[in-house]
Amino acid sequence: MRKGSFGHPERHRTGRIGWLRASVLGANDGIVSTASLVLGVAAAHATHGNILVAGVAGLVAGSMSMAAGEYVSVHSQADSEQAALELERAELVADDKGERRELAAIYVARGLDPPLAKQVADQLMAHDALGAHARDELGISDTFRARPIQAALASAGSFAVGAVLPLLVTVVAPAARLIPLVSGTSLLFLALLGGVAARVGGAGVWKGAIRVTFWGALAMALTAGVGALFGTVA
Repeated sequence: MRKGSFGHPERHRTGRIGWLRASVLGANDGIVSTASLVLGVAAAHATHGNILVAGVAGLVAGSMSMAAGEYVSVHSQADSEQAALELERAELVADDKGERRELAAIYVARGLDPPLAKQVADQLMAHDALGAHARDELGISDTFRARPIQAALASAGSFAVGAVLPLLVTVVAPAARLIPLVSGTSLLFLALLGGVAARVGGAGVWKGAIRVTFWGALAMALTAGVGALFGTVA
């Protein structure tokens, strides 16, 4: 958030991208994975108790998998960013004038006149040389810095929340109507999630809802088909 032209807070959605991506991905996977697992086991004619056990096991395993995967992935990004910053810090010490010319050249490429670009580069480097190069040369800023623990917790938590939704339906649904109720409510949950995520991110609500619902429906249909096939064979 920054001040607008008349002193009013000017809000942008870019600051939400990191946690929004991890949260939406986690919740979406929680709904799709758990609902698909429940439908696949149910289609194989398992008992209601076995279906619930499979769903709970999927929730726990999925949450841990999401947390571990997100942590490793984002931590690798954080390591790369840190290595780039260390290299840039060494270059600033070794060749201050060259780094000033390099930064000024970036601003010239963006449309500033050379004298103004040099003045801007000098002032920014006097204020925070590493920060200026990190932002404008490397594309690293505080808003988009990799945060492994935050991403891991957001993914695990949102996966668990998403997975609980089809599990609650499984608990209360009668055995004879379990498959249509779980699939129908899960698609509704996915549509709402896609719409809310698109709204928060500033994108089209209907497009986001339809996209998430389509891929969720495809995953559930394929998993239920596999369960029915192996249940028949058994």
